[in-house]
Amino acid sequence: MTPTSRSGSGRRSVASLICASLAAGGLAAAGVTVLEPGAASASSHREAPLISGEPQFDNTDVYAFVSPDAPDTTTVIANWIPFEEPAGGPNFFTFSEEAQYDIRVDQDGDAQEDLIFRYTFKTKTKNDKTFLYNTGVVESLDDPDLNITQTYDIELIKLKNRKAVSKTQLADDVWVAPSNVGKASMPDFKKLRDEAVYKTASGVTTYAGQADDPFFLDLRVFDLLYGGDLSEVGRDTLKGYNVNSIALQIPSEALVESKDQPIVGIWSTTQRAGADGQYHQVSRLGMPLVNEVVNPIGDKDEFNASSPVDDAQFLKNVTEPELPKLIEAIYKIPAPAEPRNDLVDVFLKGVEGLNQPPHVTPSEQLRLNTSIEPTKKPKRLGVLDGDNQGFPNGRRLTDDVIDIALQVVEGELVDAPNDLGDAVNKNDKKFGKSFPYVGLPTAGSRGKTVKGNTTNSVRSAIGTGVESGTDDTTLIAASAGAGAAGVLLIGSGLLWWRRRNDRAYY
Repeated sequence: MTPTSRSGSGRRSVASLICASLAAGGLAAAGVTVLEPGAASASSHREAPLISGEPQFDNTDVYAFVSPDAPDTTTVIANWIPFEEPAGGPNFFTFSEEAQYDIRVDQDGDAQEDLIFRYTFKTKTKNDKTFLYNTGVVESLDDPDLNITQTYDIELIKLKNRKAVSKTQLADDVWVAPSNVGKASMPDFKKLRDEAVYKTASGVTTYAGQADDPFFLDLRVFDLLYGGDLSEVGRDTLKGYNVNSIALQIPSEALVESKDQPIVGIWSTTQRAGADGQYHQVSRLGMPLVNEVVNPIGDKDEFNASSPVDDAQFLKNVTEPELPKLIEAIYKIPAPAEPRNDLVDVFLKGVEGLNQPPHVTPSEQLRLNTSIEPTKKPKRLGVLDGDNQGFPNGRRLTDDVIDIALQVVEGELVDAPNDLGDAVNKNDKKFGKSFPYVGLPTAGSRGKTVKGNTTNSVRSAIGTGVESGTDDTTLIAASAGAGAAGVLLIGSGLLWWRRRNDRAYY
C-alpha cells in the first residue's frame, strides 16, 4: 500500500457527488431491506472455496466501457479460468461444454436483468489417437493441424420480472480462438485472434478465446497485507498468465432502456449443468473485489450461488467492512467510522449525477453511463482523478481498481484523503486500440524455433504420421533433413527428436 501520485482536480468533485447523494437520502431503510434480484459480485481470481476448484466456471473479472474507437457502442469483456499457465499442456484451456456463460444487463436500475447474452460452447477433436492439441503449425482457425477446436452460439434473452419473454439466436458456430501453444505451433497468433472476431447480422461484434489477463495488481496482499511492513508491493502477480475472454460490442441504443436513461448495470454469471439436467448458478461477478476481499469465507460460496434478491444478507459486509480494520491493526491507519454508507452509494447504487439510475434499487452491479464520451487520455484512477469515463463508472482495461478501491475503502470520500496503492499502475502488456482490446495471450513456448523447420516440413514429419493412426510400434515419421522434426512411437511412449549434425537428441 504505497502512496500513488495523481492530480487533485477530481478528488473534491467526486466527494461532493457522494456527499450530495448521501444528503439526498443515502441508505434509506426501505432501500436496504428491499434489495431486488439482479445484482452481481466481484473480482474472483480463486475467490471462493468451491469455485477455486472449478476454474472453467470461475469468473475472474468484468469490464464495461464506451468503445473508444466506436463511441456509439458499448464493449463488455468477461473473463474466466484464472491463472492460466501458458505452457499448461497437453490439455490446454477450453470453455466448458457443460456451462452457460452469461452477460446480464439491468436497463432500468431495478436490480433485475432485462437482457441476457448467453454463450454456449461445443468442442471437436479431429483425432483422439494423439495427445497433441495441435499436430503441426496452425495458420488458421480451420487449419487441419488444430486438433481441438471450439465453436459457440449466442442467444439473446429478453426478460420482464426475471421471466423470459423472447429468445433470439444472434450467432451460431462461431470460432473460438485457441490457446497460444507457442511460437512454433502458432507463429502468428494475432491472425488467429483476428479471425475469431465476428460481427453478427444484428450489429453485435463478438470474440471468444484466450487473452492476456488484463487485471494488474500485487496479490501478495494476502501475506498479512503485503508482508505486514510493505515489503511486498510493486509486482504484478498476474503478469504472464492468461484467461479465457468473452468480449461483446453492442450498439448502445440496443443496450439501454432509452436515450433519456442511458445507465445500465452489467454483470456475468456461470451456470453449470447438474445431474438433475438443470443448470445451477455457480459463479457471478460485477464490481471488482467484493467477493474476494469484502465477503468473509463463510459467505463466499453462498454469494456465488445465491440469487441477487438475497443480497441484503451480505449488506453488513459493505457497511462494516473488514479490510479497514485489518489495515488499522497492521499499519495504524485509522479506519473510517461505520456504517460505511459512502461505500453503499459507490458500489451498490452508483454515483448520483454520474452513473446512478433513477429510482435505483441498491444492488451489486458494474454500472455504466453510456452517454459519456470516451476520453483520449484516460486516467488510471478514473472518477477519483476527475475522469468520469472511468471506474466506478463502468470499468476500462486501464483502470487501476486496486488503488481506487483501497483509497475509497480507507475514507477518500469521507474526509480521509489518502494516496494508498499497491505500486502496480499498469498492465504488463499493452491493450489494443480496437475490439476486442484485450492483450494477446502469452505463448506457452517462448524459445527460439529451430532453423529449417518450415510449415511443410513439420506437417510432413508430424501431421501425416499422427493422422494416419499408425500402430504404436511403427516408426511414424523419419527425419526430413537437418533441423526437421520427427515423431517416434515405441510401445505406449512418445519420443520427440530433433536431428542436428546427424546426432539425435531425446
